[in-house]
Amino acid sequence: MAKKVLPVEWLSLGAAAELLGVHPSTVRSWSDQGKLPVHRTRGGHRRYLRSEVELWMASQRMEGFSELHLALQMALRNTRYHISEGRLAEEAWYNLLDEEARQQYRMSGRSMLEGLLSYLASDGATADAEADALGYEYASRGRRYGLNTVQATHAFLFFRGVLLESMLTVYEAAAVRSPHAWGDLFRKVNDFTDRILITLLETYEAYQKVTR
Repeated sequence: MAKKVLPVEWLSLGAAAELLGVHPSTVRSWSDQGKLPVHRTRGGHRRYLRSEVELWMASQRMEGFSELHLALQMALRNTRYHISEGRLAEEAWYNLLDEEARQQYRMSGRSMLEGLLSYLASDGATADAEADALGYEYASRGRRYGLNTVQATHAFLFFRGVLLESMLTVYEAAAVRSPHAWGDLFRKVNDFTDRILITLLETYEAYQKVTR
């Protein structure tokens, strides 16, 4: 039986740009720099093999995620820096706490980012369990130190804000070339932190039912 030969699909500059989701001038620049495989017609026009473009996209995503792992490690250091600057003292809920409780909350930024790293490295039920565990931890800590639901939510939102600011700072400084990697990352961050918040609220509600 003769081996079936798959058809070769050529793309124009505009079609390649549409597939990649970028402006044609960006594709032209990547081609001229030797980053993106390109072929020339006899008339000098750029042509792209769809299979090569799709393979390049996949490699860029993988490379982007590898670079993002290093970027998140930078965000961890950045988070510790922001929390140490005294911004916590401006928070009403923080001023209700004694020194032991404050120390526990100062560790929250680090625990959230470390939890995020674990979340990104896992999938399915394992990933959800990571967020649920942090939500329960925030709720239990808040209850232990006398914070009501609103105050505990403000505490969580403070540390989520610090986390997002740190990641945006890293995003602006990092030379990660894959916009798909960054987009996927921030969608996952939203999913992760939203689940933490929902678990926090559900845990507080469960506590309140027990004490009624």
